[in-house]
Amino acid sequence: MSIRIVAIGKKHEPWVHDGLKRYQTRLNKPFNVEWDLLPHSTLPNDMARQEESRRIMLRLGDSEYVILLDERGGNISSPDFSKLLTNQFNLARPITIVIGGAFGVDESVCGRANYVWSLSKLVFPHQLVRLLLIEQLYRAQEIAKNGPYHHS
Repeated sequence: MSIRIVAIGKKHEPWVHDGLKRYQTRLNKPFNVEWDLLPHSTLPNDMARQEESRRIMLRLGDSEYVILLDERGGNISSPDFSKLLTNQFNLARPITIVIGGAFGVDESVCGRANYVWSLSKLVFPHQLVRLLLIEQLYRAQEIAKNGPYHHS
């Protein structure tokens, strides 16, 4: 079992790729990550949101625990994020984290999410969100095994 990240957007830019590689090589099951990158829609605004959301929904299974990254979501501490993931691993539930496109996601994706998570009240570029997310996954792993990376 691993964590799958479904993200709208282009492939990882070189500077992001280097950062992702740094953290991903340190991840161990069940915290290892698989990326599922979906291209941006070519449609305008709301139509893009709907089309991208439809494609995201096609990627989500019924048994998955879905975490949606959204600026309107709840804040969670790193230790609580680690507990959330560990609890789902203990229930043997596949975990999928969704990063929507530039126009966000529609209500179908929001309604499907088991948890809507905001990394910050700030808005970040999608490439940077990927890097922040992978670092938090590594931190969650280290917290779960009482490793030295996270200092409480």
